[in-house]
Parts: sequence; C-alpha cells; structure tokens
Amino acid sequence: MGLAVFYLPDLAGSELVLDGAEGRHASVVRRIAPGERIRLTDGHGSFAEGPVTAASKTGLTVAVDHREVVPAPSPRLVVVQALPKGERAELAVEMLTEVGADVIVPWNAERSQFRSNPERVAKTRTKWQAWAFEASKQSRRAWFSEVAPIASTAEVAQLVGDAACAVVLHEEAKLRLASLTPPLSGDLVVVVGPEGGITPAELEAFKAEPVLLGDTVLRTSTAGVAAVAVLLAKTRWI
Repeated sequence: MGLAVFYLPDLAGSELVLDGAEGRHASVVRRIAPGERIRLTDGHGSFAEGPVTAASKTGLTVAVDHREVVPAPSPRLVVVQALPKGERAELAVEMLTEVGADVIVPWNAERSQFRSNPERVAKTRTKWQAWAFEASKQSRRAWFSEVAPIASTAEVAQLVGDAACAVVLHEEAKLRLASLTPPLSGDLVVVVGPEGGITPAELEAFKAEPVLLGDTVLRTSTAGVAAVAVLLAKTRWI
C-alpha cells in the first residue's frame, strides 16, 4: 500500500510540520501515528517523505529522509468539460484527476443548463477545485490537477486554436480518436460536450476535427476519462 499523501506548500527543512486543516485531517481523521511514513507534496512536482516523529490533534511532525522532484507532465492534458448536473460533476472531476488530466476547464456550453451569475460561478469553481485537490492526493500525484475558471465557448475556441492538438468528442464523428497520432509535447486539448450534445454552432466555432471514442455513447462524466486514457496511452504511458 502506498504512503498517505498530504499537501504542504513549503517543503524546506529536514523536519516538517503539517498543521492547519491538512494536519488535523492527518492526525484526527486518518489517525496517522508516530512511526508511520507519509509523503508531503507541494502539488507542483516536489515531495518529501519520512516517518512521523510527533502527532497531536493539531498536526504532525515529519523527519524527512527522502525527497524527489518530478518533471512537469508533457504533453499537458487539458480537458474542457461541459458543466454536468448534480453528482456527475464531482464524478467527472475526480476521475479526470485520477486518470491524469493536468488542467480541467469547466465549460458553460449552450446545452449545459448552467445559470451563470457571479456567486454561482465562484461557488462552482471552488467545489471543482476541492474535488480535484482531494483526488490529486488520493491518486498520489506530484503535480496536482488544476481547475481553470469557467470558460465561455469563445474562450474554449481560443484554447483549441492554441493547442498542439485538439479533439472534440462527438457521437456522429467519422474519425476515431484511437487512429490519431498526437504530438509528444505541448497542450493536448479534449473537448467534452454536455448531455444534450455540442451544437453545430459550437462545432463551427472550435474549427477542430470531431472524433469518435467508440461504438457506444458515453455520459459526459465518463467520456473525457476514456479520451484522456487513449491519449495518455499514445504519449506519456509509452
């Protein structure tokens, strides 16, 4: 079983103190005790490991005996995820983070049925960031998955235009995603539409070849995960 992972932004020093919300979670909820080894990561590629030397209700003290710096992922996987309803949003964010998406861009698509007001926009992004944060720790990522601000169709079109490779998932596409040979550097952008599908106007705005995942139609919460897995198998998993 792998080491438990906790977030600590400053990893300097041979003895590290994990306090605050992360420290309380580690000591009170996870019940990490002296003698157990844990990993502390800054979420930006660096981590430190070592045994816990002290534990209290406020946190842990760790004696660092191992450090590593992991290079930034390349190519970078950017998933534009149309805003799903209800629990499917959490499912999408968690699975995208676990499988290896580096950036998740919530997209207010025409058929997303998302009421865009400042309060709801802020609340939605905060929830998505919390889901990605916890899933990043659970999946032992050195680089935590990032959640971008909620994007409009015009902003998604700009992302697609700037990408090294961009694909738009569409059930009526003729080209299969598995047939593509993606580049090994730059940004790979995957656009996942809402349950109601991507509109013709949105497809026109993206100016990218629509691609087909397979013979079955996936829900919006799982289509992106399958697409990322295909692209990783052709790039970072080889």
